[in-house]
Amino acid sequence: MDPRKHLFLDHNILAIISSKRRVLFGFVIGIAASILVVYLLASINTSGAFPRFAFPRSNDSVSASYLGNSSSLSCSSLTGENGTATASANCATITATLEGNFSEPQSDLGSEKAHQWSHVNSLSSKLDEIKKPLFDNISKNATDGLGVGRSNVTTRLDGDFRVKIESLQNFSVRKTDDSDVSVEAIGGDSQMKCDIFDGGWVQDLTKPYYPPGSCPYIDIDFDCYKNGRPDDEFLRWRWKPYGCDIPSLNATDFLERLRGKRILFVGDSLNRNMWESLICILHNSIKDRSRVYEVSGRNKFKIQGYYSFRFEDYMCFVDFVRSPFLVKELLLKTANGSENERLRLDLLDETMAAYHHADIVVFNTGHWWTHEKTSSGINYYQEGNHVYPVLDVMKAYKKALTTWSGWVDRYLDSSKTQVVFRGYSVTHFRGGQWNSGGQCHKETEPIFNETFITKYPKKMIALERVLRKMETPVLYLNISRLTDYRKDGHPSIYRKKYNSEEELREAEKIQDCSHWCLPGVPDTWNELLYASLLMEGKGPWRK
Repeated sequence: MDPRKHLFLDHNILAIISSKRRVLFGFVIGIAASILVVYLLASINTSGAFPRFAFPRSNDSVSASYLGNSSSLSCSSLTGENGTATASANCATITATLEGNFSEPQSDLGSEKAHQWSHVNSLSSKLDEIKKPLFDNISKNATDGLGVGRSNVTTRLDGDFRVKIESLQNFSVRKTDDSDVSVEAIGGDSQMKCDIFDGGWVQDLTKPYYPPGSCPYIDIDFDCYKNGRPDDEFLRWRWKPYGCDIPSLNATDFLERLRGKRILFVGDSLNRNMWESLICILHNSIKDRSRVYEVSGRNKFKIQGYYSFRFEDYMCFVDFVRSPFLVKELLLKTANGSENERLRLDLLDETMAAYHHADIVVFNTGHWWTHEKTSSGINYYQEGNHVYPVLDVMKAYKKALTTWSGWVDRYLDSSKTQVVFRGYSVTHFRGGQWNSGGQCHKETEPIFNETFITKYPKKMIALERVLRKMETPVLYLNISRLTDYRKDGHPSIYRKKYNSEEELREAEKIQDCSHWCLPGVPDTWNELLYASLLMEGKGPWRK
C-alpha cells in the first residue's frame, strides 16, 4: 500500500476524531455553564445576598395579616361590580418567624420618628424590595407577609431573623348565588397587586347594609339616625383598596359558614361597636327576624358584661364580652372604705373562660389606655405583689399584650379557634379631648388630603411587635388608616335625643369622636373581616 495513502487515511481519521472531540467538548462546556447558571440563580434566591426587607409603612403594614407563624392576606382583585366577584387576584405571602436571638431596634416606642400614612406600592416580580418601609429608622426587621400561599423558601436577613417567602397565589371570589361566595386558587403570579387595608373611600349609593333606624340592637349612643343626625351622606361610602375590589359582605353566606358555630368579640366599646354592626348586617338578611334573639339567663357564661345573640335558623351565636384591657382589672377596698383601682398586667381577664367556646375570637384593646388613670400610671399597675409607683403607659401596654399573647399561645388551639386582632380605631377630636371641649360636630365627608392623616399610632407599633413573636397565627385587621379618613362618621353630639335647644348646646361641650354611628364605619370592618376569612380559607371558610 502506498504509505502516503496510509498517512492520508490516518490524517482524515484524526481530523474526524478531532472534530468530534471539539463538538463534544463544546457540548460539555455548554452543559457545565447551564448548571452553573442554575446554581447561581438558586443561590441568589436562598443566600444571605437576598435583598433586605424592611417593615412596610403604616399604610401597608402587615395588612389583614397573620403575624407570627402565618401569612397575611392581600389580593389584587376579589370582586367585580355589584358584589359579583369576577376578576382574579394576585396574592403573595412573606412570613416572618423568629429564630434564635433577635434584638429589638435601638429606638424604643417613645422615640419613634413621626411617620405618615402613604400610598402602598406593589411588590416587584423579583421581590427585589418591599417599598415604603414603615419605620425609616428600623432597617433590619422584616415584613410578616403580604399575601397567601405556600412554598417554604427561607432567607436569612441580618442577625437571626428569617423570612419565609411563600408562593404567590391568584385568588378570585365568585358569587355563585345569594348564599354562596367561594374563594378559588387559579394559579400563581410574581407580583403582589393589592393590600386590602390600603386604599381610599369611594361613594357608593348602595350603602349602607341595613337601613338607618331598622336594627333594634344598636346602643342608643351609636344610633345617630334615631338621635336626630340630619345628614346621611356619611353612610354612602365604600372602602376600595388601591387597584382591586373586595366582596361585599354576603350576610347569608356569612351565616351559612357560621352554622353551628360561635363568633366572639372581646374588648372595649369599639369592639362592641363592631359586634353590633355585624348583628345588624346579619339580622337584616333574615326573613323571619323573630328567629334572631338575645340569649339571657345563660348558665354557661356567668360573666359580667357577656352578651350573646342566637340566629336560630343557623344555630349560631354572635357574642360580645367586655374586656377593655384584656388583662385583669381589680377594685380594692381600703381600711377607710375607699376603693383603689389596679390593673394586673400579669393576669388575663376572667372573661378568658369564654374564649375556648368560640370558633372565631376577635380581640381588641387600645382606647382605655389613653384614660387619665392609665396614662399617669401612678400606683395603678401591678405584677404579682409588686405595685409600680409609676409606670409608663406604653410599657404597661406592652406588658399586658405580652400576657395576652402568652395565654393565647398556651391555651387556645389554633386548629379549632381562629384568632383575630382588630387594630386601633383612630379618633378625631379637634380643639381638645372628649372631656375638654374636643369636637367633630358638623363633619360631613371623609378626609381626602392625606397630609391631614395622623401619625401611625404607637400602640399599633407595640401591638405588631407582640403579634410578630406569637406562635399562634393571628389574623390582624389593620383598620387604623381607613378609620383615620372618616372624621365624618362619629356620633359627635348625636349620642342621645335632646328635649331643648339648651340641651343641644350643652351637648357640644362633650362630644363622642371615638365611637362610630351605626350604620357606619364598623360595617366596613366586618366587610374586611369577611373578606379576610374567605382569603384565609380555614375550615368552613374554604371554597
